[in-house]
Amino acid sequence: MEHDTNSEAPKVEKISAGVAGLKYSVILSLLAGGLFLALFWALSIGSAPLSSNEIYHAVVGQFTSGKGIEDIGQGAVHDIVWLLRLPRLILAAAAGCGLAIVGVIMQAIVKNPLADPYILGISSGASLGATASIMLGVGVGLGANFVGIAAFLGAFLISLGVLFIANLGGRASSVKLLLAGMALSAVCSAFSSFIVYFSPNKEGLQTVTYWLMGSFAGATWDELFVILPLVVLATLFFWSQSRMLNLMLLGDDTAITLGTDLHRYRQAYLLISSLVVGFIVYSSGMIGFIGLVVPHVVRLIVGTDHKRLLPAAALLGAILLIVADGLCRVVIPKTEVPVGILISLIGAPWFVYLLTRHTYGFGGEG
Repeated sequence: MEHDTNSEAPKVEKISAGVAGLKYSVILSLLAGGLFLALFWALSIGSAPLSSNEIYHAVVGQFTSGKGIEDIGQGAVHDIVWLLRLPRLILAAAAGCGLAIVGVIMQAIVKNPLADPYILGISSGASLGATASIMLGVGVGLGANFVGIAAFLGAFLISLGVLFIANLGGRASSVKLLLAGMALSAVCSAFSSFIVYFSPNKEGLQTVTYWLMGSFAGATWDELFVILPLVVLATLFFWSQSRMLNLMLLGDDTAITLGTDLHRYRQAYLLISSLVVGFIVYSSGMIGFIGLVVPHVVRLIVGTDHKRLLPAAALLGAILLIVADGLCRVVIPKTEVPVGILISLIGAPWFVYLLTRHTYGFGGEG
């Protein structure tokens, strides 16, 4: 009888693994389908509603016309789809994907479920860069997009500063990275407030405020050709690092006993994450909560294994920002609400709900 029980155990495990794999495949298929539907829905709404037939002919017509996207004389519907709505929706998808992925990575790096893409001072660094460029004219010589470039440089330099401080007096750990990030974040916020308080530039203050609220209205195809490949490559890279990310959740001591030193991996992941967030901030301003809420929601559905967590988080993040951008254009007639405001209004109550669930945990298990 004992022999029969032992022989049945591998079969049960194999069946269980097969069921889990099938469930995960179904979840990914639903998310992929949801992404397509969200994109189609967001293309159809706005100040000039479009029918499904108009969208179909505008999309197919572009591929069969042999003309460039910005060539004139292709009709009003073509211009609305290809020059106004589609670039901003693809940017929203890239930003949502990037922020969700980096949120997963940040939470693994610092072993803190409350971490998000901005927890290590990246947000405050970008804010300081943008504030200095708008209020003081820093970086005007960088071109028309000098505000976004200054924000990107601020985010990236602060991430380097976090690494430098965390490595003082010994090698950086998850706790030292978190504390260094919080310290530099406070310093950057103080400098930003100082600049705003003493600057007489009232128009600049309004511009800073709007930029910090986030928007995809200024999306261009030239930007997308840089940002989209970067986000895709970063997502694939982190997906290939799933085993190392799983080890980070176990802690440095456990990883060392398994023959792996997480120190250099943690630093590399932080720099790559900062690069991704810096480009997203450059193109769309400050958008919070995606990197905080999405990883939690996905963990509740697929578990803690990063090999399954990362693709699902990328898809869900893209869906949420596409839907949010669509709602921003229609929630108040003839007015576009900054996407950062809408995300915060939705994300904060949802996150509180997640925290009150008795089954809630870092991995979605009680």
